[in-house]
Amino acid sequence: MRHHVSRSRGRAIAAGLALTAAALFPSGSADAADQYEWAALGDSYTAGVFVGEPQPALGDVSRDGCDRTANAYPDLVDRELAEFPPGKPVRLTNAGCGGATIADIAKNKQTPISPVDPPSGGWAAVDPQTQRAKLGDGTDIVTVGVGGNSLPFGGILLKCLELGHGGKSCRDHYTNPPEGEESIQDRLARVQDEYIEMLALVHQAAPNAKVITVGYPAVLPEEGSACNRGDLTQLGSIAPADVDWLRDGVLKQLNTTIQRVTEFFGDRYVDVHSSSVGHDVCQPAETKWVEGLCGNAEAYWPGALLNCAAIDRRSTLVHPNAAGHENTAAHVERAIRIALLER
Repeated sequence: MRHHVSRSRGRAIAAGLALTAAALFPSGSADAADQYEWAALGDSYTAGVFVGEPQPALGDVSRDGCDRTANAYPDLVDRELAEFPPGKPVRLTNAGCGGATIADIAKNKQTPISPVDPPSGGWAAVDPQTQRAKLGDGTDIVTVGVGGNSLPFGGILLKCLELGHGGKSCRDHYTNPPEGEESIQDRLARVQDEYIEMLALVHQAAPNAKVITVGYPAVLPEEGSACNRGDLTQLGSIAPADVDWLRDGVLKQLNTTIQRVTEFFGDRYVDVHSSSVGHDVCQPAETKWVEGLCGNAEAYWPGALLNCAAIDRRSTLVHPNAAGHENTAAHVERAIRIALLER
């Protein structure tokens, strides 16, 4: 079984890279800026949604409905970079937002959907993340974790849950869809085109930045039969064959698409899938790095969309838990340090 980078090993790597950076970029360098600027962009897998205290805090007038939290991977990486600076301090601007699509990164306004204390009139639309993060000539690093909501993966998953409950195949539904509905092949092709446009706009907004894209973890087991069918802390009524299809025909294809476009632009892709195999939603609670349809979450997080109260859980809809964010943080931190050394 693969395991994420240990805290001690991660700190050793960070310290080594920090010392290298300090040697290459002395703090007294006259033409060096006082700090590196890092913008974190992405969807709920970047924002964190339920893994730590809300940022901004509950009750803060600046809350925007994007569900950024402490202990999400940008926050974890930020702490490590503060403790072991890569030659000089790094300032994080986290514009991640739950529910974000690819188009919401650099093109469209997004209306957040947070179920946590929404205002009476609903959340106001927020500007594209490149604008909110104030990308510009001085941006040094941009990390982007997005793509799932553009399929949308969550919608496909819920359809598989519905069809599985009725004994039908969601693989058949999405490979040979009803008239007027996109097939999975068409969805992936569209996602590729949208990702190309998005990365081009990110580079236009931050022409001097190193751009790092972040893939999705191993949400699903290597064998669909490993799941306890009907268990809402796993994948509920989704059939084993459909779990296998969701893994190979959807999630892995999405990651491959993101990696292919990233490499086309000459950017760096962070693979968090490989290191998280064996830590999927169908593993025991102490082993899983992704919560199931219903799972453990901070007390402020409600049971929206699915009624998980009967099993004393909250609606987590296959999102990373704290251990999953820690694993992603280790890989993203390393990618950022390497990218800064290459500047």
